[in-house]
Amino acid sequence: MTISVGDKVPSGTLVTMTADGPAPVTTDDLFGGKKVVLFALPGAFTPTCSAKHVPGFVAHADEIAAKGVDTIACLSVNDAFVMGAWGKDQGAGDKVMMLADGNAAFSSALGLTFDASGFGMGTRAQRFAMIVDDGTVTALNVEEPGAFEVSSAEYVLGQL
Repeated sequence: MTISVGDKVPSGTLVTMTADGPAPVTTDDLFGGKKVVLFALPGAFTPTCSAKHVPGFVAHADEIAAKGVDTIACLSVNDAFVMGAWGKDQGAGDKVMMLADGNAAFSSALGLTFDASGFGMGTRAQRFAMIVDDGTVTALNVEEPGAFEVSSAEYVLGQL
């Protein structure tokens, strides 16, 4: 079942790259008592994700934060090493937290995966963005396959 507005985000553990190596990030720590914009995409270093999705959130990070958002996080079914390298490549710095969902466990718990086996990529997160306030989803924007509109930084900024 797909998560909906008003639902609590499921518990789980993601991974982020730190100066000391991969570090776990529980969803309770990520979302608890905070307002978070989480956006997900099919894969690091892929065309739309690298040319539009992440750059939009990096460019609008200050505007989003000014609307009361504590954390902007990017989620992908990749490992923490890839997400760390991609974050550096994209200039994410401290503006966008890069989160690895290596086994697609969290994306699956959200009900927001698709089968990309035909492209050699296995199970991947759908392209989406959500606003989460203290663990509760207040906005959820899931893209149609191949689209990039409702999960963009500009669209999410208009919902804050």
